[in-house]
Amino acid sequence: MHVDATALRPTTTVADAREKARNFLEALPEPAAAPDTADTVILVVSELVTNALRHGGGTYILRLTAHPDLIEVAVDDPSPHVPHTRTPDLTGASGGFGWRMVTHLARTTAVIHRPAGGKTVSAFLAR
Repeated sequence: MHVDATALRPTTTVADAREKARNFLEALPEPAAAPDTADTVILVVSELVTNALRHGGGTYILRLTAHPDLIEVAVDDPSPHVPHTRTPDLTGASGGFGWRMVTHLARTTAVIHRPAGGKTVSAFLAR
């Protein structure tokens, strides 16, 4: 199963992405994702989309794919810069928690540079 969502309005795109993820998870055939897995998928979608908007050029394409034992969350953005772990800002002013959290929650992650420019950041989560 596969779904795409393209950002149209920056003020609602993270919320829209979470809604697309919820709809995707609800439509999965049995065995559906466990509640903890669903929460993790939505959290990872939120983090990757936020990073694409904040650091990746302000637009994104979200792709969610259900594999037999994994759920793939993939976000394309126009920036060539790869995500990196940075020291979290404990005051909350500048973040630094997202990529660390994504890499901790995912079985694996991948960053692929696209030939036409930009990149795809993927997280593969246990189903």
